[in-house]
Amino acid sequence: MNQSIDSFAALQLPAPLLSALAEVGYETPSPIQAACIPHLLAGRDLLGEAQTGTGKTAAFALPLLACLDIADKTPQALVLTPTRELAIQVAEAFQKYAHHLPGFHVLPIYGGQSMVIQLRALSRGAHVIVGTPGRVMDHLERKSLKLDGLRTLVLDEADEMLRMGFIDDVEWILEHTPATRQTALFSATMPDPIRRIAQRYLREPQQVKIRSATTTVATIKQKYWQVRGADKLEALTRMLEVEEDFDAAIVFVRTKTATVELADKLEARGYEAAALNGDMTQGLREQVIERLKSGSLDIVVATDVAARGIDVPRVSHVINYDVPYDTEAYVHRIGRTGRAGRAGVAILFISPREMRMLKAIERATRQPIEPIALPTRGEVAERRIAQFRQQIMDVLAEENLDFFFEVVRRMEGEDGLATRQIAAALAFLAQRERPLQPEGLPEPAAAPVLRSESAGAASRAPSFEKPERKPRSKPVEKRDFGNAPLVRYRIEVGKNQGALPKEIVGAIANEGGIDGKLIGQINLFDDYSTVELPELPPELLDVLKRTRVKQVPLKIRPAQPGEGEKPRLARRPPAKSKKR
Repeated sequence: MNQSIDSFAALQLPAPLLSALAEVGYETPSPIQAACIPHLLAGRDLLGEAQTGTGKTAAFALPLLACLDIADKTPQALVLTPTRELAIQVAEAFQKYAHHLPGFHVLPIYGGQSMVIQLRALSRGAHVIVGTPGRVMDHLERKSLKLDGLRTLVLDEADEMLRMGFIDDVEWILEHTPATRQTALFSATMPDPIRRIAQRYLREPQQVKIRSATTTVATIKQKYWQVRGADKLEALTRMLEVEEDFDAAIVFVRTKTATVELADKLEARGYEAAALNGDMTQGLREQVIERLKSGSLDIVVATDVAARGIDVPRVSHVINYDVPYDTEAYVHRIGRTGRAGRAGVAILFISPREMRMLKAIERATRQPIEPIALPTRGEVAERRIAQFRQQIMDVLAEENLDFFFEVVRRMEGEDGLATRQIAAALAFLAQRERPLQPEGLPEPAAAPVLRSESAGAASRAPSFEKPERKPRSKPVEKRDFGNAPLVRYRIEVGKNQGALPKEIVGAIANEGGIDGKLIGQINLFDDYSTVELPELPPELLDVLKRTRVKQVPLKIRPAQPGEGEKPRLARRPPAKSKKR
């Protein structure tokens, strides 16, 4: 099988899937996707040997979606996973890829989740079921899950299910599915029990084996910051300020649009930054790289494809602002630093839900990635002060200041000013564009003091006043919606932005004048959420579109059919699971 396919369009995937892939930033298929998708589209059984983090979820999800009959709401595909976390992750991936398939529904089922909720969801119908073996068996025994029309069965991370003792359950499930089904088995390793299952239940399977990258440059220091609701842009700028030996950086994001948006935001904060993506002409691309080499540009914000082949020795840092889709991409990304034997630093931004990818990267690279804390504003201030002091010392050591000594002496004599007063005013002017004390930083317990002696006594150092709080705006008057039915709306903020249900409720209630009691179910997804509200008039929609949560505009709009129907997990009391 030729694995040098350079676009998903070449894999003959339907247009709605190609649109969704473009939106989430997939530009070229990974090796496992290029190898598996044609086989699965052709209806062949598949035996895939691949590590977590190689992109295998898309390798089976995309062909399954391409072959679905949306009009048939009985389960057409079943994906078995070893853990509830992976079941949720796979279900969310299906939802993301099916963004432009109206009416599509995927249902995750696993132990610890309310059986009542699962029974209700199964009765409504789902095209794809993603579940753990024990809970799938429970529903098969109850007859609440019927697989008469099942077309495809996927065993994901089969060796992990073997290790956890689920292999007998898996075989039981296989025996209760139609003999005509297509079967795909994915496993990081192929122990004998897994091979026996493949020989017994797969029909002339196509075999795909993907070897992931196993080494990275030894001179690259790898670190990660776990995103915990803080603004990623704020975190990025703080890290760039306090990182030692920073010279230049490549910041990786997933989409072409994000390269431009982030580069513009960094420029607004005083950095020399530029975007690099596949929509740029070759001439513009070469111009950006030349500026990076010459030192007139310090930060390039790029996608994976656009950054291939960049070899600029002064790149000291690689920032994975968005998590790569597979371990191969991670290795390629961080290889842009640590060139020619130089030291380099790679920093990964990762959310709690993406920690599986972190472990996969560590396994693939065989190197630990150390956690780091977000620098405080106080640390940023200290760093700026240290740089400012060093600039002063350099000027004193290297420049002829006779003329300026005379200017200061005249001000002392003619204006009656102390040397420290003049120095403080000059320091204020010098740091006006880049304040030594970042905006909003509380006054430290021991404020920095520049000491000087005048007439044998020291006067008080100038104080830094905290800015006054702006008065709170007048509360919005509560609106009367009567007995209006609830309508599901989509908002463009989710788990990846650190949003919490209470923050969404607060923003909508405060800015829209909607009583909190009228706000219904909120479902959080990775990059968006849904919320049930009374039907909103156009003028109120306009207000809420501009309302922000986690600095992200809500851009509220009515949800599409089937969009956001996944039940909330956070508020669900765990049920006792049955051990097998």
